[in-house]
Amino acid sequence: MLFVNNVSIRYYLLMPEASKTVHDIIERLGNLVRADVRAACHAQGVRPVQFEALNYLSQCNRYSDTPQAVAEYLGLTKGTVSQTLKLLEEKGLLLKRDDKHDKRVVHLKPTARGRRLVAQSVPAESVATGIGSLPVSEQREMVDALQQLLRSIQQANGLKTFAPCHTCRFNQQHEGGYFCELTQEPLADDDVSLLCREHQYPATGTVG
Repeated sequence: MLFVNNVSIRYYLLMPEASKTVHDIIERLGNLVRADVRAACHAQGVRPVQFEALNYLSQCNRYSDTPQAVAEYLGLTKGTVSQTLKLLEEKGLLLKRDDKHDKRVVHLKPTARGRRLVAQSVPAESVATGIGSLPVSEQREMVDALQQLLRSIQQANGLKTFAPCHTCRFNQQHEGGYFCELTQEPLADDDVSLLCREHQYPATGTVG
């Protein structure tokens, strides 16, 4: 019992300092990225929130390209997202189409112009320059560490993971290809690299 108490004391004494440092680093990195994104958005006449929606929709799969999924991913209200999507559609950056099986569901796809805007702006120039200056081994270590941090934050706070399909516990590979055990549907090779709102990590899986 004494050992447990000592561990707990050390945890509460040391971890807040580490958490503060990580918070400050993430915030500073976010500021640098947002500055690049704002500049790119200004040149294209697009607001940052509109760009964030486009960026997400260019990465997600067919189960995750709905207004509700956009709101969940960005952490915004349905009203804000609805207005954002409407403006993107008016700008010719986004297309809406009804679901083939459920007319209440709307799917969202960036147009070719919308995808070009994302491709020209991601990764942010500051990130690409900084990462590119590191040895490849350090780049891989950084990616692994950031993925682990993201996963830890999501799981500790009960958040949706929105991670690539191929890292999901529902994704199964058979001789004929990939299969989703949740939706009971086959998955194309392109599907498994995309973000999914139904994603769940395996209990002992790795971050992909």
